[in-house]
Amino acid sequence: MKEVVLITGANGTIAKELAKMIGKDYEIRFLTRKKTQNNQYEWNVKKQIIDESAFVNVSHIIHLAGANISEQRWTEERKKELISSRVDSANLLLTTLKKKNITLKSFITASGVNYYGTETTDKIFNENDKPGNDFLSEVVVLWEKAADEFKLQNLAERVVKLRTAVVLSEKEGALKKMVPTIKNYIGSPLGSGKQYMPWIHIKDICSIYEFALKNPNIDGAYNATSPQHTTNENFTKEIAQVLRKPLFMPNVPGFILKILFGKLASALLEGSRASSQKIQEAGFTFEFPDLKLALEDLLKK
Repeated sequence: MKEVVLITGANGTIAKELAKMIGKDYEIRFLTRKKTQNNQYEWNVKKQIIDESAFVNVSHIIHLAGANISEQRWTEERKKELISSRVDSANLLLTTLKKKNITLKSFITASGVNYYGTETTDKIFNENDKPGNDFLSEVVVLWEKAADEFKLQNLAERVVKLRTAVVLSEKEGALKKMVPTIKNYIGSPLGSGKQYMPWIHIKDICSIYEFALKNPNIDGAYNATSPQHTTNENFTKEIAQVLRKPLFMPNVPGFILKILFGKLASALLEGSRASSQKIQEAGFTFEFPDLKLALEDLLKK
């Protein structure tokens, strides 16, 4: 009998690709706001409503739910939503497990490399470093604190927190937004272009989730980011090279981005590096550690 893995954030690319990857070895269930398939179960985080039948014989939860950080301006209302979609959803899972007296083998949660703060420095952060002091790091700290409760309250044997970089996928996210501008000759680096842009191929982030799921020794926080570091300028140039398109436009001035995106602009104009040494020392091997090869795989299909 296959172990049951319950995945939140069912509509995201990671959830869909991960389900394909591990579907042969596990019974996959999804929590979603609107059920369209037999293995989907409905929940409503705002109303704290959940279909408890999703938890029957569940062994693992992979918590991927969370509102998109870069989708809207960071109004006070949006900030609350960004936190609630991560923290309140985790709390709903926790209270349901407690109510049903279920102990998981693992609770594996998405997290963010923004844990270390949004700033461009010479430092390469590792999992032992302290969190930053800006809004995004606050979001991640609260996110991880909610996850840690599963172990503290003996509702999961282990808790894995994957501090994820920008996920490269042709289906959604930063790459999907950048490619059309470069194809139409209006793409360019943002601000100085010198800000670091931690990244990871969609296949590698899904493989890390699978690795964490199948290896009981994996516990705690891990940076889920490619071992190769790059800047926003270099990232933009690499896309252009793979697409064989020239870059004509000057860098987008930072003040323009601040006018367009408000406080969200800080996430575009600043960025730090994070080390993936810990996950590699645990035995994980990246399929796409090189940016150019990753982009070629995604853009030349």
